[in-house]
Amino acid sequence: MIKTKLTEMLEIKYPIIQAGMGPHNTTNLAAAVANAGGLGLISGIGMGYIGLTKEPLFGFTEKTPKKQMLRSIETVKNMTKESGGVFGINVPVAVEFQNVSKELIEAGLEARETDNDVARRMKVIVTSAGKPEPFVEGIKESGAYHFHVCPSPYHAKKVESYGTDVVIASGHEGGGHVAHEPVHTMVLLPEVVRAVKIPVVAAGGFSDGSTLAAALALGAVGVQMGTRFIATKESDFHQPYKDYVVNTKDVRDTILAKGLFGKIRYMKNPGAQRLWQAEQEGASETELFNLEMAGFAAIDKGDIENSGMAGGEVSGRISDIPTVKELMGRIVKEAEDIIRDRLPKLIV
Repeated sequence: MIKTKLTEMLEIKYPIIQAGMGPHNTTNLAAAVANAGGLGLISGIGMGYIGLTKEPLFGFTEKTPKKQMLRSIETVKNMTKESGGVFGINVPVAVEFQNVSKELIEAGLEARETDNDVARRMKVIVTSAGKPEPFVEGIKESGAYHFHVCPSPYHAKKVESYGTDVVIASGHEGGGHVAHEPVHTMVLLPEVVRAVKIPVVAAGGFSDGSTLAAALALGAVGVQMGTRFIATKESDFHQPYKDYVVNTKDVRDTILAKGLFGKIRYMKNPGAQRLWQAEQEGASETELFNLEMAGFAAIDKGDIENSGMAGGEVSGRISDIPTVKELMGRIVKEAEDIIRDRLPKLIV
């Protein structure tokens, strides 16, 4: 068994976090990860699009982001009641999203305040893509842990000074929103660990036991995975999306294109390439936003050709669609074998 500061503070079996992968619904996936012994996250980003599209996307049926977040929390609570699984929510706090951010975080705090079971098991609120300072005090007062996703040692030190409990150091090879500066995990992670005194979780490029072992060797207390969890049986993603991840055979088969909060790493399909080309040709912000939304709508219909499918470089290393429980058990066993058996033999 691998025991770290992350497993101790959250009382979870495995030092693995499932990333919040907006705009997608991750309700079922969060429950599956929590049931299997990791930290499952309900992604809030897609809830911010409620009301912006003619038809609800990704199974979000409530009329406001707050109501949808409360419904999702209730659903995951009920799905994890038997296992006692631990879960959380992920909310971007970018300037463009702050009104919705406030609404979603307030929903999480309200759920903790009014439901003792939620207060016991929804232990984490993860913020990302912006400045978390306005939300730190409220999260602290609720008794939840506050994690924040950072792309640099500078940002990690800033959020530590605000009182954040854990930093998630996210390398440029990760899927979805990435930082403007192309600093990858192997360089970023040890520098963030050196820069702060609070625990650091590694994100960007993690999919198996060898990468988990590497993260621990570099000083992390665990890993956050997004793309690897897309290709699992319980994930909320459409089957063609899962199949696309598995059928991607080259780690170079991703592309960076415009997103709502900056650059997004997409898998390199025609829909993402059209968005990239439009950006190169000087399309307006409105035109790019409309193309991004059209790509999301295509995903929701299972139209892979025209979709914008976020995915990390690690998609080229993923070759199967296991259950979440199988995947997490396999990752940790492989990491244990490397740490216990393979590495000691290198010392003479």
